[in-house]
Amino acid sequence: MKTNKQNADFLHIGKKLANWYDTNARQLPWRENQLPYNIWISEIVLQQTQVKQGLGHYLRFIERFPTVPALHNASEDEVLLYWKGLGYYSRAINLHKAAHQVVEDFGGEFPHHYNDILKLKGVGKYTAAAIASICFDEKVPAVDGNFYRVLSRIFADDFDISGSKAFQYFSDLALLIMPDDKSGEFNQAIMDIGSEICKPKNPLCGECPVNDDCIAFQTGRISGFPVKTKKVKVSDLSLRYFFVKHQNQFLIKQRGNDFIWKKLYEFPTSIPEKWNDYIINSKIINHKLTHKNMTIEINVVDIDSGKEFKEFAKENDFLIVDRTAANEKSFPKPLQSFYESIDSFQMSLKLN
Repeated sequence: MKTNKQNADFLHIGKKLANWYDTNARQLPWRENQLPYNIWISEIVLQQTQVKQGLGHYLRFIERFPTVPALHNASEDEVLLYWKGLGYYSRAINLHKAAHQVVEDFGGEFPHHYNDILKLKGVGKYTAAAIASICFDEKVPAVDGNFYRVLSRIFADDFDISGSKAFQYFSDLALLIMPDDKSGEFNQAIMDIGSEICKPKNPLCGECPVNDDCIAFQTGRISGFPVKTKKVKVSDLSLRYFFVKHQNQFLIKQRGNDFIWKKLYEFPTSIPEKWNDYIINSKIINHKLTHKNMTIEINVVDIDSGKEFKEFAKENDFLIVDRTAANEKSFPKPLQSFYESIDSFQMSLKLN
């Protein structure tokens, strides 16, 4: 830490940010009424997803599940279906579980305080702070990557954001400049500035409302902040599937709660040895998750005998579906892309 923040008055910075937000806030549907349920859904949708990609998914989800009771009363499969396309499906599973908590533990009323919101499944410190400050004006900073970037640049602070103490450090720093009466506006201002102005690369410093106070900008060191020394370790993962089909039908099964792609549907991972003779084609798909580089091999197994096909499905608890029925289930993106690449009538691979 290179600047002395003790006993200094930085509150004027926070007031500038909040006042800027009052006239420059992005027009987003969940901000129209600032209902805690809507803010909650928006924050979960926008994890790992940019606003322009997530907006349509948010609207579709809210249209189907407009309230906590609606989400509570839905089946997990339906919630997953309406999450399709967003990825990271554990978020949808946790939303469903949290809706049950709100109904069963809080009498159906969304909790009003940060510590209570934090008890909800899948809700971390950032999301709890965002809801508590925006909806209930609780003075708690919603610290995420935007906060790290904006605050480290304002103060030219070299505290390593990859360390375990970074969250608390920048929370304390944010409290130095957060106005008592505009917690929600302050947090949303940093969200918007971090997204639209104080970008990781090529920031629009000329448009920033606090560029006069930004030490990194004034000293020409914007590119040096934030400081991050640790890199995420990426591992390799190989998976093998068998797309077992008979005419226009194929086999799927829901995954369990362990490992990746929780509760999503997949193809068989093994077949009887004699079925190796029925493999008519194979495809290799490369896919990336946050911490994994995946190589997925999918073998197309064409079974002529309907009886043999159905017996295998029954003995191994597979569902028999056509593409229309499959579209009512949630699949990992590479598996969905694969079955969608197969002609709906001839069921033959379109290999390029």
